[in-house]
Amino acid sequence: MDRNETRSLLGFFRNQLTDELLSFWMPRCLDRENGGYFNCFTNDGSRLISRDKYVWSQGRFVWVFSRLSQMEGGTFTKAQRKTFLEYARNGRDFLMKNVLIGEDDWRCAFLLEADGTPKYSKGCDALDAGIAADCFVASGLARYSLAANDPESWMFAKKLYDSILDRYEKGSYHSMPYPLSTDYQDHGKPMGLTNVSTELLEAAKVFDVDYCGKILSCIDHCASSVFEEFTDENNLVHEFKYAQGGFSQNLFGQHINPGHTLEDMWFQLEAMDQRGDSRYFDKLAAITKKTLETGWDKEFGGLYHFITCDGKPGMEGDVGDAKNEPQMHLVRDDWGSKLWWVHSEALYTTLLLYDRTGDPELLQWFYRIFDYTYDVFPNPDREIREWIQIRMRDGRPQEKVVALPVKDPYHILRNTLLCVELLEKRLRKQSRK
Repeated sequence: MDRNETRSLLGFFRNQLTDELLSFWMPRCLDRENGGYFNCFTNDGSRLISRDKYVWSQGRFVWVFSRLSQMEGGTFTKAQRKTFLEYARNGRDFLMKNVLIGEDDWRCAFLLEADGTPKYSKGCDALDAGIAADCFVASGLARYSLAANDPESWMFAKKLYDSILDRYEKGSYHSMPYPLSTDYQDHGKPMGLTNVSTELLEAAKVFDVDYCGKILSCIDHCASSVFEEFTDENNLVHEFKYAQGGFSQNLFGQHINPGHTLEDMWFQLEAMDQRGDSRYFDKLAAITKKTLETGWDKEFGGLYHFITCDGKPGMEGDVGDAKNEPQMHLVRDDWGSKLWWVHSEALYTTLLLYDRTGDPELLQWFYRIFDYTYDVFPNPDREIREWIQIRMRDGRPQEKVVALPVKDPYHILRNTLLCVELLEKRLRKQSRK
């Protein structure tokens, strides 16, 4: 990728970030009355269908706006970055006031009413229905603490992180919207912990250096789990394994989630950078390539939501002892969907690894995914913009729920801003040559 190519891509992603994505969310996401954000929109973005606030998304919004406020380079002015921080503060205050299920009970409610009142989520009789929401709140507040130099947000994030680790160790947590029996473990656990731990580590280096050791220990354990327990001899990361170790030979144990794998690979690379340890780098690159080869739909293009380890479309076959696992139904029903977040993660991971390695195969994959993504997902309605995020296998829009009944800005905003920063850095290096 020469200098002109880098400059062209940088211009494209800057435009995507400002004119296509943020133009939808700002200001329509902001709840100025109660704090927090609205995002229960239809898939095409035309209607707000609920004022409920899923904490999963609220924490993500805080992270996105905090991170946007930290962007350097020529994409945003100081005034715009100040506005981003104000948006982040709106969510920070809302969460710190409302999100805990009880005073000094460091568990997050999964779902809130517009005014912040906790409410029960369908399918779970506990307010703290999904520990992933806690992870996103901790990540968002840790990021805000850095952006705003706010020790109070850091302390909240730290206490919540301690609670997350404690509950994971004891097995005393819920996992909506992806419930799983104790017979199995999911790749999402070490993957998610890597991400939140990396965010906490960056903040701890500023606010509590002595706490870094605990976080680094967790990151190291997660890396071992991903690369040594969930990855097979063919460099495929299985989404589920038996709790006691090993993969079942039925469909539940013999499929991958390409989006999760590709997202986790850049999480793992970021974690490697943080701890100065590159021992898994070659493995990471091999996993990325194998996932792309296996997960690509050769008939319609794009990446499957789920695919068998042998790369065959469809999810037929024996499910064995996993027949009652809720996620088995999701895998069978949704395998062929083409989802916004999968492709945005693939774009960033391939661009990042190409930048690190110079491997032309990764650049080819980047452009292949790029062409599919921007041909399929952007909303053609210029009054709305953003993306129509959920598509059928052949790329047609579909109005359905994936994970939560929300239109979530997190993946595409995060990956677009990361692509912008990567390309800005690359262009600076190329300009010095």
